[in-house]
Amino acid sequence: MFMTKKPFFEANLFGETHAADFLPALPRRAGRKSAARAGKAAAKADNIAADEAADLVSVLVPVPQAEAYSYAVPAAFMPRETPAKTAAAAGNIGPAPLSLPAGTVVRVPLGRRLVAGVIADRAPQKPAAGRLRFVDKIFDCPPLSSELMQFIRFFADYTMTPIGMAARMVLAAPAALEPLPGLPALRWTGAMPAKLTEARRRVLALLPEQPIWTRSGLAHAAGVSAAVIDTLAEQGVFARAHLPPEPVVPAPEADYAAPVLTQKQAEAAEALRRAVRRQQFGVSLLEGVTGSGKTEVYFEAVAEALRQKRQVLVLLPEIALTRQVLARFEKRFGVPPAEWHSGLGPKKREMTWRQIAEGRVRIVAGARSALFLPFTELGLIIVDEEHDPAYKQEERIFYNARDMAVARGRSANIAVILSSATPAVETCVNVLQGRYRHVILPSRFGAGVLPHIGIVDMRQTPPEKGSFLSAPVKAAMAQTLQKNEQSLLFLNRRGYAPLTLCRICGHRFSCPDCTAWLVEHRRQGQLVCHYCGFHRPVPEACPECGTLDHLVPVGPGVERIAEEVKRLFPQARALVLSADTGRTIEHRRAELEAVVSGAVDIIIGTQLVAKGHHFPKMTFVGVVDADIGLNKGDLRAAERSFQLLSQVTGRAGRAIAQSRGLIQTWQPQHPVIKALAAGDGQAFIRREIEERALYSLPPFGQMAAIIVSAENREAAEHYARLLRRKAPESAAIMLLGPAEAPLARRQKRWRFRLLVQADSRSVHIQAFVRAALAAAGPVSAAVRVQVDIDPQSFL
Repeated sequence: MFMTKKPFFEANLFGETHAADFLPALPRRAGRKSAARAGKAAAKADNIAADEAADLVSVLVPVPQAEAYSYAVPAAFMPRETPAKTAAAAGNIGPAPLSLPAGTVVRVPLGRRLVAGVIADRAPQKPAAGRLRFVDKIFDCPPLSSELMQFIRFFADYTMTPIGMAARMVLAAPAALEPLPGLPALRWTGAMPAKLTEARRRVLALLPEQPIWTRSGLAHAAGVSAAVIDTLAEQGVFARAHLPPEPVVPAPEADYAAPVLTQKQAEAAEALRRAVRRQQFGVSLLEGVTGSGKTEVYFEAVAEALRQKRQVLVLLPEIALTRQVLARFEKRFGVPPAEWHSGLGPKKREMTWRQIAEGRVRIVAGARSALFLPFTELGLIIVDEEHDPAYKQEERIFYNARDMAVARGRSANIAVILSSATPAVETCVNVLQGRYRHVILPSRFGAGVLPHIGIVDMRQTPPEKGSFLSAPVKAAMAQTLQKNEQSLLFLNRRGYAPLTLCRICGHRFSCPDCTAWLVEHRRQGQLVCHYCGFHRPVPEACPECGTLDHLVPVGPGVERIAEEVKRLFPQARALVLSADTGRTIEHRRAELEAVVSGAVDIIIGTQLVAKGHHFPKMTFVGVVDADIGLNKGDLRAAERSFQLLSQVTGRAGRAIAQSRGLIQTWQPQHPVIKALAAGDGQAFIRREIEERALYSLPPFGQMAAIIVSAENREAAEHYARLLRRKAPESAAIMLLGPAEAPLARRQKRWRFRLLVQADSRSVHIQAFVRAALAAAGPVSAAVRVQVDIDPQSFL
């Protein structure tokens, strides 16, 4: 049996990936061609016999291997000898200290390339035979902190990711490993010009207190032309210099604009401040109904960390959609936080990474990848909307950023705050078991009141033919328009229609590379696969029978609902908000600001509208189809539906007392629908917890998914079945499958899934998976194996 008494997050190491996908580019300033030539030269010349190497280091390099590689350290890189080190080398005392500190970022030869790596926090192993290669360069950047190195190792162990790949996630801006070029400037030499004019006197008067200026800055400050500055430079009054790069964002002020809090908010804020002041690991759940002021409350914890001269990380599920949160940061602290997400340009990305490593950036608001930034003085981590499924990454490296935020908080020995109106079941269980503190905001702030939720039974009140909106929803929208207030129609389905078929022969349009229907996007005139991105124009004739004008859309998407809204309310200003509409991050933010300002009357949106936005003029929310997520074969289907529908209906009535929501459903007796109608989320969560405990489902038990894929179906199935046969027997672990995945083919690869289920958190599920993979033997190049610990999706 694979049993252990290790804490919740501890595990062993294993993983599979493709090295070519992860080799980082060298800094551009080094020159790619010259770096490649250097790498080839290194492969031929820069090596030493293993038995001749006195100073070795372990380096984490981006390859799918379980441990670090050993490299020799050139004498020029070595620190001066110390008596302790000399004695250790002679065998008089314990092991010698590392010749380069753990966390040092270096460049090393790897095959025929030079790649960035990190000195590991483990002693190197000298090979029994063969030749070692030299460390090529030490980058001029702060070393990674000991807490970050500890987190990297834990992350690799828990998620079964090769540790070099985990370290690579930290080195996300390779060009920032060298100091960024500063601003050209002039430094006063102390010399005086041969002749003083009034203009020159004004310039010289500024120099004693600030001897270094940019040319344009000094001319502007002195009120003179740039020619005056140039003349003084020619006369030796100035020498060339450089100013540090401008800060990504100015330093925030903890007490810039202290808020006026209600009594409940003040009590909650003080509880979070105390957690930060302890300067030790602890997790607090900040739970409050939508519109209760959770953001303003956790800002007080941020302010406390700033007073302690510490850095703060705020994780957000959709950084591109949270302009309001960033604006609220600026209002509270005088400046916005630094942002970190995939939409940053290369230069901004490099500057942000470098200034975080140097401690110049104090607050970062970012997507899940911000968890791997090289903070040096991290004092607080906040996970906003901690329940959001966007925190789970399911590409290449699988991890849940919420859980890993808790892990990094433990490594750094700091406070972690999880914030949500609808906490995840796992978080609620941790609160009930005393692992997390519970801080509650029970009511909305100011004039806001939770909306009254009504249910539209579509069996009793079906929509008219050709329509998808019931009579009660249409009437509520008309009343809202008459009052010059806003309505939101929610449908978690992108595009115009999820399926297009021929009414003559029944042909259905499907993706050639995935087992998925093509979704019609009428605005673009395309049929699109939402899994791989394949698209084709909407044809005029059926490709099966050749009949013209008989292709029909089946079911609604947000575009089709928008079409109906336009037909019903032609004078209303309507806007569709989905992942397909925002061309850029700034474009999407502009759309959201238009909603906030009241420039839009009716919003038709997908789950993007449920991400914590504050729409002060919104008083009605209609859920077009509440049943979409209820019947998925997923242990979290009910929980996710409840969270999503609670969040979206919570957009109404945040600033106006009278508001309502209507939920269209064909299943009014479903526990999720009943809980929403009754406003009793606690009863729903209790029911979910009882069912999970009864069947040893997470968080009471553990799960891991093994996904085997290949372009050849037989190859994928053969290895999956081999894996099942070779897996060890365990009374505490059940191995299910293999079975063809519900999404059997994706991006031209056939997929088979195995599910590992342990009935206790004390079972070492990673050790079981590792043993199974080792017993199955090497994987052919055509087959890919991915391991997902704590899976959220079962497609």
